[in-house]
Amino acid sequence: MPGDLTLIAMLLPFAGAVLAPWLTARMGHNAAWPLALIPVFAFVHFAGFLPEIAAGEVITGGYVWVPSLALSFSWFIDGLSLTFALLITGIGTLIVLYAGGYMKGHPQQGRFTAYILLFMGAMLGLVISDSFLMLFIFWELTSITSFLLIGFDHRREASRRSALQALVVTGGGGLALLAGLIFLWNMTGVTQLSLLVNAGDVVRASPFYLAALFLVLGGAFTKSAQFPFHFWLPNAMEAPTPVSAFLHSATMVKAGVYLLMRLNPAMGGTLAWEILLPFFGGVTLLVGGILAIRQTDLKLMLAYTTVASLGLLVMLTGFDTPHAVEAAVLYLVAHSLFKGALFMVAGLIDHEAGTRDVTRLGGLRKAMPVTFIAAIFAAISMAGLPPFFGFLAKEEIYYALAGASPRAVFFTAVAIIGNALMFAIAFAVALKPFLGAEVKTPKHAHEGPVLLWLGPLTLAALGLLAAVFSPLAHQFVSTPMATAVAGEATPITISLIPHIGVPLALSLLTILVGIGVYRSLDRLRGMVDELLLGIGTGPDRWFDGFISGLVHVSYGLTRVVQSGRLQFYITATFVILAVTLLVPLFAYDELPALPGWPAEISFYELAFFAIAVIGIVTVVMAKDRLTAIVSLGIQGFAVAVLFLLFGAPDLSFTQFMVETLSVVILALVMTRLKLSVTDHRPFVPTILHGALALACGLGFMLLLMRATQGAFDPALSIFFNTYSKIIAHGANVVNVIIVDYRGVDTMGEIAVVMITGLAILALIRIRVAPRLQPEAPLVPAGPPVAREGVDQPALAEAAMASPAKSKSGARKSK
Repeated sequence: MPGDLTLIAMLLPFAGAVLAPWLTARMGHNAAWPLALIPVFAFVHFAGFLPEIAAGEVITGGYVWVPSLALSFSWFIDGLSLTFALLITGIGTLIVLYAGGYMKGHPQQGRFTAYILLFMGAMLGLVISDSFLMLFIFWELTSITSFLLIGFDHRREASRRSALQALVVTGGGGLALLAGLIFLWNMTGVTQLSLLVNAGDVVRASPFYLAALFLVLGGAFTKSAQFPFHFWLPNAMEAPTPVSAFLHSATMVKAGVYLLMRLNPAMGGTLAWEILLPFFGGVTLLVGGILAIRQTDLKLMLAYTTVASLGLLVMLTGFDTPHAVEAAVLYLVAHSLFKGALFMVAGLIDHEAGTRDVTRLGGLRKAMPVTFIAAIFAAISMAGLPPFFGFLAKEEIYYALAGASPRAVFFTAVAIIGNALMFAIAFAVALKPFLGAEVKTPKHAHEGPVLLWLGPLTLAALGLLAAVFSPLAHQFVSTPMATAVAGEATPITISLIPHIGVPLALSLLTILVGIGVYRSLDRLRGMVDELLLGIGTGPDRWFDGFISGLVHVSYGLTRVVQSGRLQFYITATFVILAVTLLVPLFAYDELPALPGWPAEISFYELAFFAIAVIGIVTVVMAKDRLTAIVSLGIQGFAVAVLFLLFGAPDLSFTQFMVETLSVVILALVMTRLKLSVTDHRPFVPTILHGALALACGLGFMLLLMRATQGAFDPALSIFFNTYSKIIAHGANVVNVIIVDYRGVDTMGEIAVVMITGLAILALIRIRVAPRLQPEAPLVPAGPPVAREGVDQPALAEAAMASPAKSKSGARKSK
């Protein structure tokens, strides 16, 4: 029963996506309330697993699909997947409600909600998947649904570009991930994550470990926007704000982090893992924080800090200290809560004030008091201040990174700079729009409806409650999650009571630097802008160049391989055929032994052999096409007789039918198409085409000779002779093979013959209509009068090409 409910919880969002347009059309924005019950049901179901997971158990289930390939539709729920499932369904509930208020009155609100639910189902399936194949399918489904959501406003070019960019980057990474999963399958022989996490020694000892690691990192880095693939996430802010709050803050962009955490027990602990992840994560942290300083759009400021946060998570996941995993777990949960809240705050400000430009906002505290409270709570958590969950995460980060080694000092400095930049942006988003003198905004600012402020206020309050009741949060969420990531029992005990020491000192240093950045934000914004203008192009422009180059290369290649000339297609086909036949025979020394002259051969066998040779020579020497067609049929009939003489009557009969049809079809083509009577090919093409024909014929001859000279395995013949009568009730073994054992193939051949017959029928029925001539010239006699902008010869030609009409509109012809 729990397995059935888990399956229902996974599939229910997809059913809700089908229902959403119909329900929204009848209830309007109020449809958000019943539609929110779908993620509520899933949240309640997964929350029921908390006691079992906290006790150290894991939950698996599913259904076998292809047993021979170990493929299944299965799920694996431990502390890591359960935390993600709760975040997806819990925040998803608030996003569905928020979208109901944010998209109120939009003609496509039902479609938008359907996309949100589709994404929710895809992301939920991704994080609880056990099967490699199931993981990959849901991974790519998140890319597709993200494409639909980012490009929701498809009439805008910016939305279309951003959607395509996200699809190309994350979809390409998904293909890399598929290759990496195939490597892991071949390295370990398992196709389930629940088994892979216990096969770490086998994975790390494999000579293919680095190849698998690079491919997996390609999938994770593109999905989680790591440098240099970070550019797609800020561009995705073209999507409506509910999309930004759900996909690109709390859930989808963390899919790459989830994958790295999931594979940490199997692939972590190596030198490559501990170099690549901290390096790229640290670079992404700094790049995201610096680029956030440059922005004035609230969503873009938050988007770049999301990039920075993802970099921090990747850096911690790859760090080799005992508490790095604990820090990553705490920060992931804290980030989901405060960043989802801040994105919804940004959308609420835009919805009610008419702008997201922080330089055009101010004094909204009185007009939007509830939104201001939510913003302050979320910003305090993002800044890492007590008494919020973000404070616990930041303290654990410094506890994990701080050390005396140069490596520890370097990455600790990176973390301090990144956290200080995010501190400044957090309060820039939460304070600048609300404090100071009132600024006239495009719309009269006022507090939004409950559907809009319920989400951010709830998430911000959860950040406070999780810190205040941290023992419970650690028992049911943090500790089971850290245990799953580390692959061993990893209890977390940090609380709001500060511990005097290096972590607290580093927190105070971060606050001081963050305050300095906040106070100098305008000046630093100009400095970063000048720096980036001096650097010039970046990954975003590189993407445009890549797509442009790809289009040009594709166009040029298409012009070559799709020239529109049938002769080129046929020639290319036979060239590839000749190479495929001959190269392996010569490259691998598989040439057959040449047969000797048969000891006994009848005169009539020699006669038909001679007829076949004469037919071939006649085809080559024929002066007109019709003679060549008939001669080709004679050669085919002679070969059919040889089949008959050597004991293959069925094959002989087939050959007779094929040759007869070939002659008839080719003759009909000759009568219907305007072809010259003779072939006027120049000498050089004739030689080249003749050589190609000889190469193909030689290839087939050598291949067949090599196949017949091998040891004969009678197993298949014995099987057919033994079971044809018993199973298929047929005494003629050949007929049984054609009709029963390979009946689908025979049906395909019949379909080909039928289509060919229809083509012949259409060819026969073609009639060339007589060209209609006008009774009188449509262009007046005398010299044409030139008109500005009119091409007189082209006009006359177009007019003459059109049949004349009488006054009644009927066509006239001679």
